[in-house]
Amino acid sequence: MLLFGACCTVPSPCNVVYIHSSKRTLNMAYRGDRGRGGFDRGRGGRGSPIPGDRGRDSPSGFRGGGGRGGDRGGRGFDRGRGRGFGAPREQGGIFLENQPATVDARVADDSDKALVASLRNTQLRNDPDSMPLRPDFGTVGVPIKLRTNFFPVRVPKGPLYEYDIAITPAAGTATRRVKRRIFQLAEQTTTWQQSGMRGTVAHDSSAKLISARVLAQPLTIKVPYYDDDQTGPPAQGGKEYTLTIKFIQEINTQDLMSYLNGDNQYRNYNTLPVISALNLILAAHPLRSGIKVGQDRYFFRSAAVPANLGGGLEAWKGFYSSVRPAHHQLMVNVNVCTTAFYTPGNLAVQMMAFQNSSFGARMEAFCKGVRVKATHLGYRKTVKCLARQNARQYTFPCDELGGSVSVEQYFSRKYKIKLKYPDLPLVDVGGQKKNYLPAEVCEILPDQPFRGKLTDDHTAAMITVACQPPNVNGNAIMNGLRELGFVNPGPTLGAFGVSIGPNMAVVPGRILPRPGLKYANNVSPAVDDRASWNLRNIRFAVGARLEKWAVLLIGDRGRDEFQGPQDPALRTVISGFMAMCKNSGIFVSNEQPPVVAANLPPQDRSDPLRKSAIANIRESLMKLHPKPSLVLVMLSNGDKNIYEGLKHLCDVYLDVATVCVHVAKIRKEKGQPQYFANVALKINMKMGGVNHKLDENSGRWLSSEPTMVVGMDVTHPGPGSARGTPSIAAVVASVDNHFAQYPASLEVQESRKEMITNLKEMMIARLQLFRQRSKVLPKRVLVYRDGVSEGQFNIVRMEELPEIVKAFHTFDQPKKPYRPQLTIVICGKRHHTRFYPTERKDAANDGNPKPGTVVDRGVTAVYDFDFFLQAHGGLQGTTKPTHYYVVHDEIGFGSDSLQGLTNALSYMFARATKAVSLVSPAYYADVACERGRCYLRKLLQGQSGDGVTASGSASTNEQDVMREAQALWRNGVSKNLKDTMFYL
Repeated sequence: MLLFGACCTVPSPCNVVYIHSSKRTLNMAYRGDRGRGGFDRGRGGRGSPIPGDRGRDSPSGFRGGGGRGGDRGGRGFDRGRGRGFGAPREQGGIFLENQPATVDARVADDSDKALVASLRNTQLRNDPDSMPLRPDFGTVGVPIKLRTNFFPVRVPKGPLYEYDIAITPAAGTATRRVKRRIFQLAEQTTTWQQSGMRGTVAHDSSAKLISARVLAQPLTIKVPYYDDDQTGPPAQGGKEYTLTIKFIQEINTQDLMSYLNGDNQYRNYNTLPVISALNLILAAHPLRSGIKVGQDRYFFRSAAVPANLGGGLEAWKGFYSSVRPAHHQLMVNVNVCTTAFYTPGNLAVQMMAFQNSSFGARMEAFCKGVRVKATHLGYRKTVKCLARQNARQYTFPCDELGGSVSVEQYFSRKYKIKLKYPDLPLVDVGGQKKNYLPAEVCEILPDQPFRGKLTDDHTAAMITVACQPPNVNGNAIMNGLRELGFVNPGPTLGAFGVSIGPNMAVVPGRILPRPGLKYANNVSPAVDDRASWNLRNIRFAVGARLEKWAVLLIGDRGRDEFQGPQDPALRTVISGFMAMCKNSGIFVSNEQPPVVAANLPPQDRSDPLRKSAIANIRESLMKLHPKPSLVLVMLSNGDKNIYEGLKHLCDVYLDVATVCVHVAKIRKEKGQPQYFANVALKINMKMGGVNHKLDENSGRWLSSEPTMVVGMDVTHPGPGSARGTPSIAAVVASVDNHFAQYPASLEVQESRKEMITNLKEMMIARLQLFRQRSKVLPKRVLVYRDGVSEGQFNIVRMEELPEIVKAFHTFDQPKKPYRPQLTIVICGKRHHTRFYPTERKDAANDGNPKPGTVVDRGVTAVYDFDFFLQAHGGLQGTTKPTHYYVVHDEIGFGSDSLQGLTNALSYMFARATKAVSLVSPAYYADVACERGRCYLRKLLQGQSGDGVTASGSASTNEQDVMREAQALWRNGVSKNLKDTMFYL
């Protein structure tokens, strides 16, 4: 082992911690996990599990709990709720107000309507191998015009030529940095120029190249390698790589034009090869001038001054760019995104800042993979991992210094450097051999994205930075065209004959009418312009019974805690809450509930999951006799380890329902009735009640015959999780004609598997409960499937659809097969489509679209049945619609009926008194998945077995991790809770 670039070698242990990027990462590629790249607030967000800590859909005034706030994890981060890059948040308003907006001619001429009508009469209509064709376009609602962040792309006449690139030797080229450098050097070679490749090719600095002309074959380029901090290749002993460029295929762009124009022969044309090629061509400039993070996202120091997030990280602004097909036009979708980068500086200082930024933050999560410069010798290295020992503990034999020395002594005597932080773990910057350095002699190099998991505090700061109102967001996108090289195109775009139009597309939209809602005694609330309402003088549609309940006080050194179970102030709060429940229609006996207290041990870094505190809580709950049906938990603070550990304990082990509240909020007199109402909303649903229903008119289709509405989702382990941590699948379904109660089936499955493994059994459980509650099986099943990327749509049809049908067949009777009509709609929040009203009368006060805005023309699928719907009213930033895509339809929906139904169901999320951004069944499945993550919190925080594991380490046995997950999961949710909305 070469130590510090010096003479001494010795074998040594290393605690490897792998933290790799995931498709759900908060700061770049993550769905939140749910989540892909940058931080564009993904799916609107989950709101806090605790009433009062509301997400962006949370109501104000006398209202219920929050809806979807920031993303569950994120993909992209272009919104949130805070300040834009250090400056005070700018005033919201109409984007490009008072500038003329004319609907694109390709849509204004109604050629898209003519196409839909013509396809209706072809044999494609009933093609079982294809997605359902669009039946029509919607007409219901107030017509409006909207700008959208799509720009027209001129398609080259082509053809384009695709080549594969192989790098030899492959050893040492695994990292993106090395590959990128090899291609930088290759472009400077005379062979590259003589082959006619300068300015006429686009490549991904890895394995794929697109050329505007035919390249000679065979083609090889020799590249003498040296790093960018060196002046040239070494005189002898340097590395040399060879690029072998091999022709793969000719790509005909005219077929794409036939597809865009709606030629029915091209209905199933695979657009991926030409779209991928064009994305590579458009990336030629940003790949050189910016830093690519995740898929199709490019970050630029010049785009905005980086904003300090604290804890060694800063937020950078960047842009997403992706080519998309649309009716009669190829478009490029451009959006703003934000992600975390390392703050350059001393590694030791930044490691400590990161650890101190949030309880449970680990230094190894921060430094894994960061590129540093050793200040004592000047070389650059990548940190592989943290050592188990510090500079005082680790010793090695060094003849030069007369025997065994510690690292601290070595640096003092060899380099005259007195270490300031000798108790910090050493960092390993070696390759196959160990090379230990004190972190304080390492400087973090600039321009490096952070690929680990953000702490909760970093996430909150990131949301604050990323939040931009629609007019600011729209202007930033227009500036992004320049950063991306679309405004004054360079030689590469010119060589291919590609150009981008300077103006956003303008498309027609509609504002759908609000559905009617009903509470008890047929009382309809007044729904305001933000799609929210209040609960004053309103009783729940069906009140539940709250019997045998109890209160648990959590003592965790909070300043607002009650003095104990006998505190008169506590009794006053409980009495007030009981009165609110009664007024809301919940049956509550007059007896005060028993109260127990759990005084928790203080936070301890050696117990990051706070297991000792959870054991303390268990001990307190076991004192309650008889066993309560529900426990109202008064939390001292927002420590997620207490919340998650408590839910795991009560759901899986103790089989008791829980509702958590913040003690500071429930005892605060100002706003107390509103807070009591938030809590009552959740209690009524968990005890089997119905908060509100759709009125007769809005619910007519649903109640016309037995219908089961299903929500499905899968959530995956995020960065920093133990390798092999399973994914979690949830299937929720309605049980009767109220469409309010959605009990859930929750299961763990193979890590990172998109499709639901045990879907047949989960659907059987939902159908059995429907039959038990409704005394009949449904004749129609409508599935809203969340958590599927565009590339997986067909897999849902090929893999999940047959499993659902198998579930139906288990209810077959002799000569009476059970085969209800089935429709599957995929819900997408992982997209970058935004809409900007062109006139103030069509916009909310902040310049966002009004609730109920729907778009199904101009930027939707050419042939397929899809639409964008923003059902909710945004509070801050730029609102994101949900993309609904029909992949199977036996019910035979028209556009108006499905859009109206989806909008109506968005008003049925029971813990909010407002419309939410994702249709309620899918949102419930999302929330249920989040509850499942509480049970696997140990693995999701990177711990396995007795200690910290290495996420991404080949040495971690994935089977052991799965076994541990199954032990934590036990048999899932216990019997008393499993048929309730315990997860809400």
